[in-house]
This record gives sequence, structure tokens and C-alpha cells, in this order.
Amino acid sequence: MTMSDAPITILLKRESGSEDLELPAYQTAGASGMDVRAAEDRMLQPGETALIPTGFSIAVPLGYEAQMRPRSGLAIKHGITLLNTPGTIDADYRGEVKIILSNFGQAPFYVHRGDRIAQMVIARVEQAQIEVVADLDETSRGAGGFGHTGHKVEAGDSP
Repeated sequence: MTMSDAPITILLKRESGSEDLELPAYQTAGASGMDVRAAEDRMLQPGETALIPTGFSIAVPLGYEAQMRPRSGLAIKHGITLLNTPGTIDADYRGEVKIILSNFGQAPFYVHRGDRIAQMVIARVEQAQIEVVADLDETSRGAGGFGHTGHKVEAGDSP
């Protein structure tokens, strides 16, 4: 492993009363995301969305973000997902990490304190510079919007 391959360090502060919760952790050697746990019990009715605290705050290094993503098992088995996916924890945010959890299932879903409710993926980010121009270069896609890629446009089709 070279110095550039060394993992980055995420500083984590436990919130008061959450010292007993398991820390975010990779469940397998090849996992991309660390499982994140709920810090409180909460019933989610079908169609309900709630902000679930995790019991920790983090310091993500500049040039990185923490992305909060749904857990596939909760999605397929119960219709539980994160409404704002991926949710971004910016490098300059220092408040408690909270998960926007939504129940799109048909039955109430009970979140138990300590349940794995999301995955946290650490990703590099770049800050872009905006340059205003009069025209953009042409591409084969052009202005084709949602659902446009992969569709061969025939004469008379509307985009």
C-alpha cells in the first residue's frame, strides 16, 4: 500500500447518550459503505418520512463527502428507503448526522435503537468553477432529456 492508497481518517464524536451504540462499520472486507445505526426507537407508518438521529457527528476531510444511502435489504423487504439519496454530509458540517427515512411499504415499520438503517459511503468531491458561455458544444444526445438515452428517434417522433 502506497501513501496515496492509505485510507483517510474520519473523526467521529458520539452524541451524549449514544455511547452504547455500535460505530459505523464495514460489514465485509469488500463493502463500499459502513452501516449506520438508529439512535432512537421510532414507528414509521406507511407513507411517513422521519428524521432519525444516529448518535454521532463527524468531521469529513476537505475534498471528501459522506454519502448516506439506503440499505437494499430494508428497501426490498419493507419498502424503507432514504428520501434524499444520496444524502450528503459536507466536509464543513459538524452537527449530528441524521437520516431521512421513508416508509414506502404497506405496513408500519418499527425502527429499533441500534438497527442498521443506512450506509455511509465516503467519496472524493471536486468543487467546480462556473464559466458562462454563449453556446455549448454539440453532442449526439443534444437536449434529449429523461428517458432519452437508448431511444432511437425516428422521423416524426417527438423528443
